[in-house]
Amino acid sequence: MLKPSAFGSSFSSSALLSFSKHLHTISITDSANTRRRGISTTCPRYPSLMASLSTVSTNQSDTIQKTNLQPQQVAKRLEKFKTTIFTQMSMLAIKHGAINLGQGFPNFDGPDFVKDAAIQAIRDGKNQYARGHGVPEFNSAIASRFKKDSGLEVDPEKEVTVTSGCTEAIAATILGLINPGDEVILFAPFYDSYEATLSMAGAKIKCITLRPPDFAIPVEELKSTISKNTRAILMNTPHNPTGKMFTREELNVIASLCIENDVLVFSDEVYDKLAFEMDHISIASLPGMYERTVTMNSLGKTFSLTGWKIGWAIAPPHLTWGVRQAHSFLTFATSTPMQWAATAALRAPETYYEELKRDYSAKKAILVEGLNAVGFKVFPSSGTYFVVVDHTPFGHETDIAFCEYLIKEVGVVAIPTSVFYLNPEDGKNLVRFTFCKDEGTLRSAVDRMKEKLRRK
Repeated sequence: MLKPSAFGSSFSSSALLSFSKHLHTISITDSANTRRRGISTTCPRYPSLMASLSTVSTNQSDTIQKTNLQPQQVAKRLEKFKTTIFTQMSMLAIKHGAINLGQGFPNFDGPDFVKDAAIQAIRDGKNQYARGHGVPEFNSAIASRFKKDSGLEVDPEKEVTVTSGCTEAIAATILGLINPGDEVILFAPFYDSYEATLSMAGAKIKCITLRPPDFAIPVEELKSTISKNTRAILMNTPHNPTGKMFTREELNVIASLCIENDVLVFSDEVYDKLAFEMDHISIASLPGMYERTVTMNSLGKTFSLTGWKIGWAIAPPHLTWGVRQAHSFLTFATSTPMQWAATAALRAPETYYEELKRDYSAKKAILVEGLNAVGFKVFPSSGTYFVVVDHTPFGHETDIAFCEYLIKEVGVVAIPTSVFYLNPEDGKNLVRFTFCKDEGTLRSAVDRMKEKLRRK
């Protein structure tokens, strides 16, 4: 079994005070005329949530010294992006002692053999800058793993770039290959860094919404949206937040349209080892697609080491050039000892991945069965460690209102999905739970909901 460790939920007074000051600063000014992406602390749409956040710790807040406060300054391309929903929900969780099934990080530790490899690398003096595009042994391990998974043989020196997490791989890919005004298609709901990074690149975003119950691609809408003006499609499978996995039929449609219109694909595949009900397919493996695809992945989800921030991008040399140019001026290099440890991780036997899937399947069953028993409408999740549900049986008008109630009155955290859409209305009936927690935590959360949640 993957060995869980105790996960502390307490925070020091000084840490909470520091965070309160940060939140207070965030709330001072805002542009009233810009569309918000996250939840602004001054946003009139969610006054009760903001009121809750403003009273996180009355006694400690009273001690905050007022200073000569200056207006926030941010470039126009980022001014619509506010404090993330994860920060805000975590603040409420601290205040109310809620069980956090919101943010997607495990409350158990990664495998000892990987941690031991990191310790050994540090002791062996592997602590200076790594080569910009990766430690050679790690690049080779990535290429070997990709061949096992996709059947594609890639050159570790020319086609693999190591990054500081998949989020940096996404940023380097977009900033290295997208020009201002380029058209990029997204599938909503989407991981929140996509829109922000595309905005930094000056891209023109076109969005196609995936809808419950199965979140299937609306093929005709995709056909009418993609054109010779489209530079790229940015996709994610298995899909956060819905747990959907793109089927071979859907991937074939995307591939044929991309080939026909000379479109690139940026494919985020960080949950590829958390595929429960079908096999994961890398779109790069389809005929004619490797030459136009950047495949992005990371260590954190598969090995429960999200804080290490080790990622990579795989692409043909003509696309790798742009990725590496951006990477050189974003982070230049990624943590050296962690790359050596990640090399050991990717060389793990297949039994590791089999055990990982068994463990997560058991966790998923606990949460899904519990959510069904509580009265949610639970949508299928074929991959990732997320489950999306319809909260409307409990009588709240929006996902934000429901999640606030869930934290305050029930003591459980979920994430409102409206923040993952260009049009928040599309996600107002849905919330996301995660099951990357130990089984005791999951059962406790289910018990709280069974005891305190009532259908209206």
